[in-house]
Amino acid sequence: MSQTPKPQLLPSIAEEAHCGTHLQPLQLFCDDDQTTVCSKCVQAPEHKQHAVYGIQEAAEYYRKLLQETLVILREKLEVVKSLLADEQERVVMLQEEEQRFKEMIRAEYKMRFLLLAEEMGRPFLRLSACTLDLDVKEPHQNLLRQFNAEFSHKSQEMLQKLSHLGRKNKSKLKANAVWVQKHLRSLQKNITELEKKWGEPAGALLQDAKRWLERSQSLLLQNLKPAQITDLSSSLVIRMDKALLRLQRHVTLDPDTAHPSLVLSEDLRSMGFGAIPQRLCDTPGRLDFSASVLGAGSFSSGRHYWEVSVGQAMQWQLGICDCTERKNNVPQASGDKYLLMGSMMGAEYTFWVFPPLRKVSLRKQMYNVGVFVDCGCGQVSFYNVTEQSLIYSFFDLTFRGTVKPIFSLCIPIGDMNSDSLTVCLPQMHS
Repeated sequence: MSQTPKPQLLPSIAEEAHCGTHLQPLQLFCDDDQTTVCSKCVQAPEHKQHAVYGIQEAAEYYRKLLQETLVILREKLEVVKSLLADEQERVVMLQEEEQRFKEMIRAEYKMRFLLLAEEMGRPFLRLSACTLDLDVKEPHQNLLRQFNAEFSHKSQEMLQKLSHLGRKNKSKLKANAVWVQKHLRSLQKNITELEKKWGEPAGALLQDAKRWLERSQSLLLQNLKPAQITDLSSSLVIRMDKALLRLQRHVTLDPDTAHPSLVLSEDLRSMGFGAIPQRLCDTPGRLDFSASVLGAGSFSSGRHYWEVSVGQAMQWQLGICDCTERKNNVPQASGDKYLLMGSMMGAEYTFWVFPPLRKVSLRKQMYNVGVFVDCGCGQVSFYNVTEQSLIYSFFDLTFRGTVKPIFSLCIPIGDMNSDSLTVCLPQMHS
């Protein structure tokens, strides 16, 4: 913390300035005119209605105002430093986010091509894992190349939009950082000069003291804000591929893993809270770190898709967890999970993905969420079934073997709520 500057010793009476008109000591200060005056000056008509104080009294008054202003300026300085650091960090984060979205686009269209190739009976593509290399000796090669070119065109078009938006956002962030840095330098200079002013003798301190306070106030009134940029996900509008519906699985909930606060439906497709926690057998696989339940089935290879109705839940999580090499085949609280999370506060919904925890931009409430996992390519994708669009993808993951669907609700505090999740039955969509 900055130390309070020590004032210089006040001059002696013998050193005091004298009035040029009356040759009297300038021992008074006219606050209206911001000038030092003598005892005869204040009797003049132009000063009779003015506020006049002893010079020492006035100096201490303004010294106190300067000190209070210095405290506020130093606080503002720290805020501006923090804002500048945030804006500079946002540039780096924006670049990382842009790169991540570009990889998501490539992974999504690569997956679409592989699904299309499999639908056309080209199993050789499955053996090539996640590549798009084509065997020129295969039949239908021209048709596959045509689709490959079409997908490449669509992905390139979206990548270009993403790059354009990224450049605009970076330009805004950098321009705002320049402005914030300029303001920071003004604050630092003003603080240094005000500290010097604070330590001056009474007569020198009173000279232009009001102007210095007004200048400082002007700096404090400047409202600095983070740059307003456009969410990159607004350019990431990828429609769901209907080929996913061929991969729908009949997922049910595993009652042996359900948290004691959860009640499962008879068909093992819905979960909600009971009036009181159930007294269940302490099975080795039961989850006790959140109101969660695993899917009854597991996947170790291939591609799989299922949908979950989330419209009746205020706070929920769903996705997959890697259960391989876990004790009793159950993940720990910090286990390898890839999740989409939704939370409603008032009338506003917020959506996040994990890991790491990132906010995702969705313009409307979701009612059904699609979950896709490709064990071979290490991809987990979430879809807004309501809007038929991609929400977010994890890619290049490494599963040790078995993965399971996982479903969670937020344990309520106080009154029990009516949150529930339901795994949808496989069905074709129009």
